[in-house]
Amino acid sequence: MSDATHEAVRICASSDLVDGGAGVRHAATYGGGEAVVFFVRYDGRAYGYLNRCAHVPMELDWSEGQFFESSGLYLMCATHGAIYAPDTGRCVGGPCRGGRLRPVEVDERDTPEGRAVFWLPDEELCPVTP
Repeated sequence: MSDATHEAVRICASSDLVDGGAGVRHAATYGGGEAVVFFVRYDGRAYGYLNRCAHVPMELDWSEGQFFESSGLYLMCATHGAIYAPDTGRCVGGPCRGGRLRPVEVDERDTPEGRAVFWLPDEELCPVTP
């Protein structure tokens, strides 16, 4: 669960994430350095991960926000083709087989503006706010 010092961060409207479609990125800090987390929808549910391949610490997206391979069933690293299950972050093919993406806690809830996706940060991986 998130620490009281790190409040939930609204990422986007729930309707902005479509199954197998474009993801939403958010600036973060991880281990004292700059990082990015991303949020996608798979099988009707929102998921979030640190945007860092388990094989080589590089961002996954093909172009900004493009994390799924062409079938929309797997997340794929643009650099070396590592393939991840979007619901677990586990590497199921490619050079990091057996590794996994670092998950972030996600919550979807109703707000006065409509249903939205929230990131519940932890001590290690925190949002950068503008």
